[in-house]
Amino acid sequence: MSAPLVKGWCPGAYRPMMSGDGLVVRVRPWLGHLDATQVLGLCDAAERFGNGTIDLTSRANLQVRGVSEADHPALIETFQKLNLLDTDPAIEARRNIAVTPDWQEGDLTQKLGLALLGVLRHLPALPAKMGFAIDTGHIGQLATCSADFRFELSDDGALILRADGARLGKTVTIETATEELTNLMTWFVETGGVKAGRMHRHLSQTPLPREWLELPPRKQGQQASPGEYAMGRVLGAPFGQLVAPSLARVMQDCKAKAMRPMQGRLFVLLGACDMPAPDFVTKPNDPMLSVHACPGAPYCPQAEVSTRDIAQALAPKLPEGCSLHVSGCAKGCAHPHAADVTLVGANGQFNLVRDGTPWDEPRQSALTAKMVHQQIERV
Repeated sequence: MSAPLVKGWCPGAYRPMMSGDGLVVRVRPWLGHLDATQVLGLCDAAERFGNGTIDLTSRANLQVRGVSEADHPALIETFQKLNLLDTDPAIEARRNIAVTPDWQEGDLTQKLGLALLGVLRHLPALPAKMGFAIDTGHIGQLATCSADFRFELSDDGALILRADGARLGKTVTIETATEELTNLMTWFVETGGVKAGRMHRHLSQTPLPREWLELPPRKQGQQASPGEYAMGRVLGAPFGQLVAPSLARVMQDCKAKAMRPMQGRLFVLLGACDMPAPDFVTKPNDPMLSVHACPGAPYCPQAEVSTRDIAQALAPKLPEGCSLHVSGCAKGCAHPHAADVTLVGANGQFNLVRDGTPWDEPRQSALTAKMVHQQIERV
């Protein structure tokens, strides 16, 4: 069975998406960084204009949920005052830029990010979901982040620009980086890539010119986990959801200077002291960071079951290394990949898929919550 068609678009700020709990309004932090004032302002806005929850997305962006259409203009005005948005909606929609969270003032990552922001309005138009990754930090960290044009380092430290889906990239410099990016984007458009929608899909049918195939990127480093690091304190968000009052409280209690969202439902608080953070994941290997669950009913109109309560209850029962995905419907938005155990909502009950995706043939159907718990205990 093929994956079901996922309708809709990635929500932005100026063009939000309606969900079961109201509008979903996305914030793309500049270079993946929010100072303390911006974080506290975002939390206040999420409570005043939304339902008090903030999603941490797979591209390390933030989404305020539960916004009414009437409150949307006031929320946008608040975000603009906090300098969280580009004033041009067209440019804001194109600002899909992921950066490694360990960048420092004046380093290569910041220079590339600022250069890209400076030319963004002049780059060729792309499909809305396409984006950029600047993976030039101390270690490689963004290989699994959704991006189509990747600035990376080779094993010997050379800067390369790689098309997503290609094994090799082209050597560039900080001076030529944006010019070469323009060239690669122009090639993508002129060879019909817009129809494919993403770079890796385009490359499956259209070979890159040899000039773009010079060096492989360095191997990825070990991914961060909750704990103390030189750059600050890393915390996890269960199901990728931040409760605004809890985030504001931990920012103030830890005396953090700034926040940088990360992949893997993590975020780092720069300059934070070690204080209790009871509403967040604070220990490595916590199963709550590996259990996938969409918002579910009633927050998503497509969902046929509530998802997160049962996912949270099942997480401690999982054997070590066992992955669990609870999906409100067969689309599998929270984790469109295979998991060891996948529960799919159907008519108020659950279908059970082993070693598969939500749209695969279930091994068992019409399971109640009690029956699901019994099945997990047998894993």
